[in-house]
Amino acid sequence: MITQAIKFIAVSGAITALIPLVLILSQPLKPIAPSAPTLDFDKILQGRPQVDSQSAAVENVYMRDGYGLQVRSYSNGDGPLIVLVHGSGWNGLQFAGLAQQLDGTVLVPDLRGHGAQPGRRGDVDYIGQLEDDLADLITARGAPGQKVVLIGHSSGGGLVVRFAAGAQGDLLDGAVLLAPFLHHSAPTMRANSGGWARPLPRRLIALSMLNAVGITAWNHLPVIQFNMPTEVLQGPLGHLATPSYSYRLNQSYAPRADYLSDIRSLPEFLLLVGAQDEAFVAEAYRPVMEAETAKGAYQVLVGTGHLDLVDAPETLAAIRGYLDAF
Repeated sequence: MITQAIKFIAVSGAITALIPLVLILSQPLKPIAPSAPTLDFDKILQGRPQVDSQSAAVENVYMRDGYGLQVRSYSNGDGPLIVLVHGSGWNGLQFAGLAQQLDGTVLVPDLRGHGAQPGRRGDVDYIGQLEDDLADLITARGAPGQKVVLIGHSSGGGLVVRFAAGAQGDLLDGAVLLAPFLHHSAPTMRANSGGWARPLPRRLIALSMLNAVGITAWNHLPVIQFNMPTEVLQGPLGHLATPSYSYRLNQSYAPRADYLSDIRSLPEFLLLVGAQDEAFVAEAYRPVMEAETAKGAYQVLVGTGHLDLVDAPETLAAIRGYLDAF
């Protein structure tokens, strides 16, 4: 009887261990049809090459592991240290216009896994490395006593929320969240972020199961794709796009599973979202976040979508007003 029980437990354990692998193998990456709906890129494509040509030169700021993080810096007079955190699939050039118009020391990194020198495109070394990189950048470039403000768009906003709740969140004095990603189950979500994000749910489930028991060997596998339009991919900056993320990068780029707890850790913050946002439900942010913290100010910008929010004149005016306190 004991021998049979041991055999049964061994067989059951082997079958259980195989389930995640079957889930992973059953969902390979597939090309996204060019005609599939996605975010509205038209407004930001108009005139973008001219804006990009005015961007500051890129320099390396070395992280704790020796990786050279690509950073554009702007010395715009007195003010806080401002770090602009780009959204998923793109890079710091997203802020080429905004960065030049904010008072203070403005840093615009291409997050690890992105841009012209990504390391491994769409991947990081471990969950939480993007937070470590932001902390290293702040420590390397912040002056003694200088206030620190993180400004993030979309997934970049989600990373700001995650950073605030992490072990290095005490480095942060303020935050501006531009249509931030909060969680796939949050009331702010539209289906697949308006067609932009194509998660691979079976892979995500499988890797979550494995990570729960300490198995991380497959965390490099892609778990989400982005529906970047053909005109972007075939344009002059298409080589800078990052079309998919590994499990560990995807986890690093968003608030934790208990995203409401992460929200409670935010300092005084400003949240801006376009009324016509295609990825998120604009009117859902305030009730979700006000239930967790009284530190936020909220503005919904009429006539503005998800991507053009960054360069909207109303966005610049609101951020300047928020920064006056620093």
